[in-house]
Amino acid sequence: MLKFTLTLLVLAVVSVNCGKLYKDRYTTKFDKIDLDEALNNQRLFESYLKCLMGDKCSPDGYELREALPDALATACAKCSDAQKAGTEKVIRFLIEKRPKEYALLEKEYDPEGIYRDKYKPIAQEKGIKI
Repeated sequence: MLKFTLTLLVLAVVSVNCGKLYKDRYTTKFDKIDLDEALNNQRLFESYLKCLMGDKCSPDGYELREALPDALATACAKCSDAQKAGTEKVIRFLIEKRPKEYALLEKEYDPEGIYRDKYKPIAQEKGIKI
């Protein structure tokens, strides 16, 4: 009985620690998505935009909507390298090709301009004009 209890305790500790590791990073299951295709597909783009603006979401869109506030607040600290590169690509696309939609998202997620001020120098270094 003691051996079973000890094994159960070890499994519980491992499970808790694995859960913490998972929460320290966003899922990478979408890292290989073709962002150019997604951004240029009107139906898909509109679907994600509506989701981010509070409308109904696909499971993938919901995951993005849930992660976005944390990613903004923490400078994407839980992002993989692919997610950071993708974030830059999406922001550049929105600012250059879809400024109205960018303004909507900015109003929704940064109404006081806190993140705009925080990330403006970084964006300028990357050649993104905010």
